[in-house]
Amino acid sequence: MLNCKKPCLKNRYETFDPDKFHDECGVYGVYSSKEDNLDVGALSYYGLFALQHRGQESAGITVSTEEGLKCHKDMGLVTDIFGKKVLETLKGKAAIGHVRYSTAGESTAVNSQPLVGACKLGGLSIAHNGNIVNADVMKEILEDTGCIFHTTIDSEVVLNLIARSAAKGMRRAVVDTIQAMKGSYGMVILTENELIAIRDPHGIRPLCLGKIKNSYVVASESCALDATGAEFVRDVEPGEILIINDNGVESLSFAEKSERATCSFEYVYFARPDTTMDGINVNSSRIEAGKKLFEECPVEADLVVGVPDSGLSSAVGYSKASGIPFEIGLMKNKYVARTFIAPTQELRERAVSLKLTALRDIIEGKRIILIDDSIVRGTTSKRLVTLLRQAGAKEVHFRSSSPVVKYPCYFGIDTAYRDELIGANLDVNEIAKEIGADSLGYLSIEGLLDCLGKKQGFCLGCFNGFYPISAPVKVSSEK
Repeated sequence: MLNCKKPCLKNRYETFDPDKFHDECGVYGVYSSKEDNLDVGALSYYGLFALQHRGQESAGITVSTEEGLKCHKDMGLVTDIFGKKVLETLKGKAAIGHVRYSTAGESTAVNSQPLVGACKLGGLSIAHNGNIVNADVMKEILEDTGCIFHTTIDSEVVLNLIARSAAKGMRRAVVDTIQAMKGSYGMVILTENELIAIRDPHGIRPLCLGKIKNSYVVASESCALDATGAEFVRDVEPGEILIINDNGVESLSFAEKSERATCSFEYVYFARPDTTMDGINVNSSRIEAGKKLFEECPVEADLVVGVPDSGLSSAVGYSKASGIPFEIGLMKNKYVARTFIAPTQELRERAVSLKLTALRDIIEGKRIILIDDSIVRGTTSKRLVTLLRQAGAKEVHFRSSSPVVKYPCYFGIDTAYRDELIGANLDVNEIAKEIGADSLGYLSIEGLLDCLGKKQGFCLGCFNGFYPISAPVKVSSEK
């Protein structure tokens, strides 16, 4: 069963804040042992709900049943797509799920994941977080041999490559395919008898393994394990393939030892605060970033205010280090979803006023230090400063708990072109003037690495322009 009943309208679901980086998606997978007999559809639903922050355009679940693979997916949020009646049909021994925010390929129902196909070895379904930078080249080669593509996403290239090598057996087909791919990926593949999890050789995108009784779970973030009652076992290692079946978990290494380069922006913004990733707790790292930010960019003020939600932890850290009181000065409207649809660009830019309001009784007459996780284009930062001034702030000092964003990302993050990044075109004083702040300070790259507890092992491409993998020659206009 494949449900894509809604029309394929490009950008039907507008991401709420156009002035943030957006991760492509989140993946979840579960394989139930015979003795546990888990409700894999329901577990996938709750796992995807916990990963909803990683993508709000579409969602889907594929289940391995006695009759074969069954998939249900659609545009929208997890809670909109999977009602009780739908979940009752998603029973089986294993499942994979996906939430999507498009960075490559149009935002349409046909591009939603998981993708489902068939090969000599039976049914095959795939869900992918990241970006295959050589997908265009491989797709052209496949098309020259007669392959027909139904979507515009790189995950279908992977599906076709595996299917073409199926005569070698599923494991060999997967290894051969992965070795031909260049880019970032946390990937789950479902066959009729196995769940396969794969992390790219540099570990750019996250993936972890958990356990429920005698059954196994994989997910983009550990918060999805917590949400489904799974015990965290470990992170999937860079360049590792996990094959999960009735015999348990088998680990294969498909790449030579590569330098680890986990996306640093996962800790800055993408991941949920309650996630622990590669041994680093996200909330703790953000608090440390706030402390370091005060050390590098001190200023006298009356209050520290964080931008909900991703700026709050750093604001707490800044307050602890400075001794300046932390206050909730901005209130978030929890009923405005991240997929709020605004019909015009002007309304989209003004949408921050719907999402956040300033508490005048807290702000009025005060010198405010405003902490946000990053500044990308600068439009949201400017509106936040204006919001505080309208509430009577005497001074507004803006602090970013990440370094200056100067470069785009090619590895599964939706970023602006470089000429749209305010940090690539203006210096700090010019940016402060542009957003209307009395002063502006950024965390340094060295400071960020200190907060992560390591001097290496992270991709810092959006900050310094150095990438673990060569950037693609051709970049989709969807990036």
